[in-house]
Amino acid sequence: MLPFARITIIGIGLIGSSVARATRKAMPTARITAYDADPAVRETVRALDLADDVADTAGASVIDADFVILCVPVGAMGAVAAEFADDLPGDAIVSDVGSCKGSVLAALTEALPGATIIPAHPVAGTERSGPEAGFATLFQKRWCIVTPPEGADALAVERVAEFWRRLGADVELMAPDHHDRVLAVTSHLPHLIAYTIVGTASDLEEVTQSEVIKYSAGGFRDFTRIAASDPTMWRDVFLTNREAVLEMLQRFSEDLSQLQRAIRWGKGDELFDLFSRTRTIRRSIIDQGQDDAREDFGRNHEG
Repeated sequence: MLPFARITIIGIGLIGSSVARATRKAMPTARITAYDADPAVRETVRALDLADDVADTAGASVIDADFVILCVPVGAMGAVAAEFADDLPGDAIVSDVGSCKGSVLAALTEALPGATIIPAHPVAGTERSGPEAGFATLFQKRWCIVTPPEGADALAVERVAEFWRRLGADVELMAPDHHDRVLAVTSHLPHLIAYTIVGTASDLEEVTQSEVIKYSAGGFRDFTRIAASDPTMWRDVFLTNREAVLEMLQRFSEDLSQLQRAIRWGKGDELFDLFSRTRTIRRSIIDQGQDDAREDFGRNHEG
């Protein structure tokens, strides 16, 4: 039995279009309705045949839905939910894919009083964006963290979890505030560092007469890949998860100062110990199947 029969996807970028493609592949009898605020995106969705129906308003998209999944920037969640609040069926479950959960839960709860809201976060993506960027296997063997509010209906939580399992994800349940602390260090801080390093290199570009970019090694190329991510999405992430991000940024700054002192005073043993420990962590990520030696997790983006 399908967890949901009538699925509405709002926001058809990389994640939204991947959800549509993966749902079509894993649950071909489920009816998919899509909506995006951008008329050009809606036309692209029709041209790519990503949904059974493409609505022209948020309200029209949810009229007969039993599952509504918001794939919009986290800062827009509340406003978008307010657009369809009057048309949402009473038995529908509302979820999302944002990487900040505390603020999203609060925004959706305010916009949709009385609705069943079960937030989720598929920990997957690329630096690409737009409906053409999605692919059906994006969530395969990736984690999806489901973050229900306290006292949430257990059956509703399980239906959302099963939806993501059908798309190939491994599901973990987590409290929203704990999720935000974990993601601040595993995702948000690395993106912040990447944006900073690439910005610094850009500033140095004039001084070095293009040598920074021309001779960039693998490490810098990895940073530029991360820094190519959607600017609207990441602006909203940093602002909505600011407390956790600032806490992790402070801890990182302290560790960076310690590393700076070790280099200044020639503490080779301290540097070697740190690099050995971090190398072990990297290998454990590969051992747990979250990456391998090939580019972009070794995935084939066909489909």
